[in-house]
Amino acid sequence: MKTLTFNELRKIKDSLPDGAIKKIAQKLGLSEETVLNYFGGAHYSQHSTTGIHTEKGPDGGFVCIDDSTILELALKMIEESQNEQNGQKK
Repeated sequence: MKTLTFNELRKIKDSLPDGAIKKIAQKLGLSEETVLNYFGGAHYSQHSTTGIHTEKGPDGGFVCIDDSTILELALKMIEESQNEQNGQKK
């Protein structure tokens, strides 16, 4: 289980390159709605739960993540995007 603040999670979402939500959803066989909910969205139709739990607290509260697969993929996409922008394409 991974724990971070809600604001940290939203910052990760906001740092994703264009189209990343769709790519994550396709790669993992999830709906885009589910991926958005993982990052703090609240669109819960069609069984789009996300495996995160929130607790009130400072900095937007705390988020406990049961399965960090989406988070890890998002961080990898951010890193790749930054490397490409810096001319360090791998």
